[in-house]
Amino acid sequence: MAPNVKLERVERDSMGELRVPADALWGAQTQRAIENFPVSGQMLPIGFIHALARIKAAAACANQELGHLDHDRAHAIISAVEEILSGRHDQQFPIDVFQTGSGTSTNMNMNEVIAHLASSRLGQPVHPNDHVNMSQSSNDVIPSAIHLSALMAWREELDPALIHLVETIHQRAREFASVVKTGRTHLMDAMPLTLGQELSGWAAQIEHDRERLNDASRRLLRLALGGTAVGTGINAPEGFAEAAIRELARATQFPLVGAPNRFAAMASQDDAVEFSGALKTLAVSLMKIANDLRWMNSGPLTGLSEIVLKSLQPGSSIMPGKVNPVIPEATVMVAAQVIGNDVTITLAGQSGNFELNVMLPLVARNLLENLKLLARAARLLADRAIADFKVQTERLHQALGLNPILVTALNPVIGYERAAAIAKEAYQSGRPIFDVALEKSGLSEGELKNLLNPLDLTRGGDRSV
Repeated sequence: MAPNVKLERVERDSMGELRVPADALWGAQTQRAIENFPVSGQMLPIGFIHALARIKAAAACANQELGHLDHDRAHAIISAVEEILSGRHDQQFPIDVFQTGSGTSTNMNMNEVIAHLASSRLGQPVHPNDHVNMSQSSNDVIPSAIHLSALMAWREELDPALIHLVETIHQRAREFASVVKTGRTHLMDAMPLTLGQELSGWAAQIEHDRERLNDASRRLLRLALGGTAVGTGINAPEGFAEAAIRELARATQFPLVGAPNRFAAMASQDDAVEFSGALKTLAVSLMKIANDLRWMNSGPLTGLSEIVLKSLQPGSSIMPGKVNPVIPEATVMVAAQVIGNDVTITLAGQSGNFELNVMLPLVARNLLENLKLLARAARLLADRAIADFKVQTERLHQALGLNPILVTALNPVIGYERAAAIAKEAYQSGRPIFDVALEKSGLSEGELKNLLNPLDLTRGGDRSV
């Protein structure tokens, strides 16, 4: 046989016969989707595929419990799912993200792969529709898989990464609790604060983002499973949804429940849109922190040069010795991508037409990509930028001593107008504010040392003498 001849077999579905690669575990419906949607080459994330498989196992358990699926087929389906969850068959789910809007092609891909594996194990036919898809529809399992896969990625990837980031920031904040620097508003010199205080603001941002995500994730616990075709539960026996969701909750250790209104859960993607919005807010926080790091590291001669980020790689193909803040730059690109993906999810969320949203695969893809990108960027930012940057203490002290804005502390004593005149002279002469104030304010050296002590100024309160 010629080496380039591809072995095939014939499969059949309700539309007729179709040739399928001989080594493929999928059947005719999957093959039709492969041929119909050669769009992007992007497959649905494997986390989504594994969540969908978990739903199939839970459905088999429920159908057996209710007496609608025999023990042998149910356990063959569950065993097939265990194989899929092991990662052995990840390549058997090749359908493009840009497919039928309900995700029916991916649902049937899963049904066919499970049926093939279960039939081989059992030695008798397990049908993709009649057995694997029993009591289900693409219209309820795909929205449920979106929720479940997002919950798992949040718990297993992103939340631990954010906890690590917060802990790293707090550790550095404690280290720099007494390091005073010039504050900036409008990118212009302002009153001093400690570097520890500045970093505490970063930590609080991420902590608030975790609160938002935890709150939004509670809505993802509500699953559409049991609504079947249009929300009425047609062809699902009484008790199926409760039994299947109970098994999913046991297997995943999430307090999953059925959606209080399955019509809403299938017709809309509001919960995913809300969760995506919280992810976008996190992206905004990470972009702020990363850009602060870039500014503080800028220079080293003509920038702020307040810190020095660890050198990770050469920064230029033409300028020898140049080193760039590559981790903060990668982080801001991640943030931009997440914000763009959120816009797409928002638009997809608007595509609920009557009883079904028809951009479900796109929601799944973008939501899970955002979770993955943010988790990895948060860890990189913590470990390769924040954990080991060095502080240019001498540069901070030099800039602080020349900062005319320190005169703000004299306002309660000499008034705003006299303080402004002292600040202007200090700007124009380039002299330290202390020296000019000693000449112009009428205050003694001791009074000025008390009023203009940089560390004391970071603590607020009444500074009048």
